[in-house]
Amino acid sequence: MRLSKTFIKTLRAAPKDETAANGALLTRAGFIHKEMAGVYDYLPFGLRVIENIKAIVREELNKTGAEEVLMSALQNPELWEKTGRFSDQNVDIWFKTNLASGGELGLAPTHEEPITNMLKSYVSSYKDLPISVYQFQTKFRNELRAKSGVLRGREFLMKDMYSFHTSEEDLNKYYIEVEKAYERIFDRLGIGNETFKAFASGGIFSKYSHEYQTFLPVGEDTVYYNEDKSIVLNKEVYNNDVLVDLGAEKEKFEEISAAEVGNIFKLKFKYSEPLELKFADEENNQKIVYMGCYGIGISRLMGVIAEKFADDKGLIWPEAVAPFKYYLIGIGDKGLKEAEKIYRKNEDIMLFDDRDIRNGEKFADAELIGIPYRVVISDKTLEKDSVEIADRKTGKTKLVSIDEFKKSCK
Repeated sequence: MRLSKTFIKTLRAAPKDETAANGALLTRAGFIHKEMAGVYDYLPFGLRVIENIKAIVREELNKTGAEEVLMSALQNPELWEKTGRFSDQNVDIWFKTNLASGGELGLAPTHEEPITNMLKSYVSSYKDLPISVYQFQTKFRNELRAKSGVLRGREFLMKDMYSFHTSEEDLNKYYIEVEKAYERIFDRLGIGNETFKAFASGGIFSKYSHEYQTFLPVGEDTVYYNEDKSIVLNKEVYNNDVLVDLGAEKEKFEEISAAEVGNIFKLKFKYSEPLELKFADEENNQKIVYMGCYGIGISRLMGVIAEKFADDKGLIWPEAVAPFKYYLIGIGDKGLKEAEKIYRKNEDIMLFDDRDIRNGEKFADAELIGIPYRVVISDKTLEKDSVEIADRKTGKTKLVSIDEFKKSCK
């Protein structure tokens, strides 16, 4: 991408109505555009980050044998009424609309009901199971207070996955596989050392569910952790009964704010029973399918990473999710010509700042946008057959030979 050819403009100050650090930085750096409270557009830089996060999640889920699908956001009320979840009294976050021909539809806040109903067309025997499917899809939730930038929105991108099994034993086995996949995902995203599996309420269907909480000062959740962080508890289950159950002592826990970036839940028969998803076992007896569900907030992760990796100059993207690896600047006639040649061979990993502006502005934008490495090719560096590389994370600068740099781009 050439900055001279894109419509993106950086801002020196955030809009007055954007108070969250992630929203302010992402807006200033040209990653997102705010339509209204809780609703954002993802611009070219932001979309590249989203796609990089999705690619990591996709790779790790595929290793578990899961298959990717894409389901409709429009929802038939009849299906949700069977589980009691279309009622505004039971679920108060629906966006609903009326058809021109009559009748009401909803915009999906999640997809347990439709995926369960869909699989009735494909599951009849124990031989058809287990199945695990996931999607990346925009969800809609009519939040009373949409705030915290992209950490909490009325429209957001989510990875939701659902698994189907013949037995609780098989569900438990797959649940552990997903736990390991989630750990790999958060490690690859650069937040693994501050993201922990936390005990949360399991409702009436299981003793606990699990959330993945990233410790974050602006996070909306309150969690409690012991000294080695082997036990992390959501505030909703931080009580004496749970502590006794886990063999933990209350005085050894600390309180901290956190942002939920994922969750996993053993649903068992919660949706398969009312929607009558069954299979014939080896004796041809009809049995209810066991279910699990597993979520990751994709756009929320972008916000969490923006909050975690930033300084007073701007964003600092981990290389795994950065929109580009290199921020390329050419200075002087020879420097510009050499930068142009290198860029043309490496367009997929380089953001080329070829704008006719002062070099100081380019350097400031490089720090604001937060690409991992700023590369300067100038008449001066060419005298030494070198390029200057600055590490955005450490601030350290070094000269590298042109040949070595070209090899690193392959």
